Amino acid sequence: MSDATPLSPPDAPWQLICLCADWCGTCREWRPQLAQEAARHPTVRFSWVDIEDQADAMGDVDVETFPTLLIAQGPTVRFLGPVLPSIGSIGRLLESLREDPAAGAAPAADEPPAAPAVAVALPPWPPACATMTASGLAAAAASCPIER
Repeated sequence: MSDATPLSPPDAPWQLICLCADWCGTCREWRPQLAQEAARHPTVRFSWVDIEDQADAMGDVDVETFPTLLIAQGPTVRFLGPVLPSIGSIGRLLESLREDPAAGAAPAADEPPAAPAVAVALPPWPPACATMTASGLAAAAASCPIER
């Protein structure tokens, strides 16, 4: 078996993208809390993407639960999944990913997905992650920054 795919360099920029929908009351209520969390993490780029307004950027990824976060370090997706809309959960999740460089690393192509070592249970890595990133979600996120 080969090693996991290479991770981003330790100094690669971090990005947190909240995948939500404007019609979702929980998402609307959580947005101000997410802005507060963004202020606590000035080195992380926070963005808010409405998955219906930016449907083309989503590729094959189907978001079934809100809110869903995508956290990336450089080009490496470190977390993709639903979270409880709790202000403290984002900080703990970011901290756990930063402390363990292998947390959330995508497995090599010839290895089955392993459960990432983070504080929350994650679904298996969706193969559509690469499609989503390549299809323009980064551009969509860049146009929807969260005000700090």
